[in-house]
Amino acid sequence: MRIAVVGATGMVGGVMLHVLEERMGAEVEELIAAASEKSVGKMVHFRGRDIAVVGMEQAVRAKPDIALFSAGGGTSLEWAPKFAAAGTIVIDNSSAWRMDAGKLLVVPEINGALLAKADFRKGGIIANPNCSTIQLVMALAPLHKRYQVQRVVVSTYQSVTGTGLKAMQQMEDERNGREGGKAYPYPIDKNVLARCDDFTDNGYTKEEMKLVNETHKILDPSIRVTATAVRVPVTGGHSESVNVQFAQEYELADVRALLDTAPGVEVVDDPSADAYPMPLHAHGKDAVFVGRLRRDESQANTLNMWVVADNLRKGAATNAVQIAQELVRLGVVREKHKLQS
Repeated sequence: MRIAVVGATGMVGGVMLHVLEERMGAEVEELIAAASEKSVGKMVHFRGRDIAVVGMEQAVRAKPDIALFSAGGGTSLEWAPKFAAAGTIVIDNSSAWRMDAGKLLVVPEINGALLAKADFRKGGIIANPNCSTIQLVMALAPLHKRYQVQRVVVSTYQSVTGTGLKAMQQMEDERNGREGGKAYPYPIDKNVLARCDDFTDNGYTKEEMKLVNETHKILDPSIRVTATAVRVPVTGGHSESVNVQFAQEYELADVRALLDTAPGVEVVDDPSADAYPMPLHAHGKDAVFVGRLRRDESQANTLNMWVVADNLRKGAATNAVQIAQELVRLGVVREKHKLQS
């Protein structure tokens, strides 16, 4: 199988290479590392070998079976259709295609069954959800199935890694008293910024509206969602304070059991041992961690919880690779080969 990683020299692209090697290394017969012209010729590491980065045109001509995209919305809008036209299945990590009615928005543990109903034998584009949305819906899905979620109030505490290398460098420069480039208009060290992404006309940011719109598309359009997204000076993962109102009454023990048995979710919730999820704990892991489970005593049928995940792994690279794994498991790649031959 031939797989391309587009944006291979970026932060998420690098994690994609790592996760791809972990999860599908033996199945990848050829790895194509692609990026913009300024990165052509750079080397990336995969399965013990250094691989030279190629340009986009060359990557398209190689006709990979699957292309994992993490190169920004503009690049995806321009190049994903070209890969798809060449017969490649694109799994795109940008926001470019998420709300396109003709594109699937997939979290495999929740709606991966949609992949079996679509025809990708001639290529196509699948959207990878936003990092904050993925961990939110992973925690909500098993509870929605049992109790029917009516309303969600979510406040995010998002790692600087969600902005990228420049943001990490800004934080390190500030911590060490150095002058450097700025990813944010204000200091991030010893500060929090009540803004992730650009503001929209309704006063919310794009990040906040992604949480609303993507939750509707993945889980249920009837769920009322309101969000506040905040950038905090940490690495390792995003955290979310989530208040969930159900249509039905619940028992906390049942909530714990539902979450504890949900694929990809781990419960860390023991107040007596001061145990709850943290980015420090989630870093480098693929699970979504849930804790601080407690009843909202101000309103009936309402739960508070704390949700943490590594935004570069399950929030981006791992979810994309899991989609690729599911396509292989379903035989989509094999059927595509048959069609092409």
